[in-house]
Amino acid sequence: MSLPFRRKRFGQHFLTDRAIIHLIIELIDPRPTDHLVEIGPGRGALTASMVKKSMFLSVIEIDRNLAAIVSKEFGHHPNFKLHVEDALKIDYSMVAGSKSIRVVGNLPYNISTPLILKLADQGRLIEDMTFMLQKEVVDRLAARPGTKDYGRLSVMVQSQGQVEPSFEVPPSAFAPPPKVTSKLVRITPQLQTLSTAGRSHLESSVRTAFGQRRKTIKNTLGKVIPHDVLEACDIGLMRRPEEIEVAAYVRLAQLMCEV
Repeated sequence: MSLPFRRKRFGQHFLTDRAIIHLIIELIDPRPTDHLVEIGPGRGALTASMVKKSMFLSVIEIDRNLAAIVSKEFGHHPNFKLHVEDALKIDYSMVAGSKSIRVVGNLPYNISTPLILKLADQGRLIEDMTFMLQKEVVDRLAARPGTKDYGRLSVMVQSQGQVEPSFEVPPSAFAPPPKVTSKLVRITPQLQTLSTAGRSHLESSVRTAFGQRRKTIKNTLGKVIPHDVLEACDIGLMRRPEEIEVAAYVRLAQLMCEV
């Protein structure tokens, strides 16, 4: 199959390596009871296997040219539904219906971070998410406190679920090859401990702390939150934001809801 016209604004790189495709399908492990949601199917490299193995497959594609290709190839399957929409704007509760969903996809690098944050906020709908992302993004998602990759994205996503990085994918697996190495990751949402207000406090606190990550907590959060409140959450004033555990930021957000 020849490559369709590539739209650079959508960050399109088409997966072509059959061995890598097989490994990704093994990692996703589609089940006959699953409602899978694939974001950005491209030419259907992963779609072909998932539509045969899942109870239902919803596909989200913003590019109308690619949507037409995928529709022609898979539209005859009774368990297949195509949504020609923006993955950042679509209502995932509408896509899910009455059943939880498993979300998968080779995400364009230019939307990966905002999309993951959006999906993480809808964890009640989602059983798990398996994505191929830029390696640096996966490293940030899975980073532990005390490392250079640990930051706002690490805290926000890890506060809502378990992050499991998997194998790397070289540029040669795509056409055209991207300039970066990709990596697979699985995110499994967990029972939420924060209210809507708590999520807002967490986002605000983490943004403030990591906005000046070289400064101590005393000189960032300590300027807007009472010192005794920070210390009650095991957030030492002389520590830097990357030294603070996710659980401590969550405790702070919970406490802020009570203030």
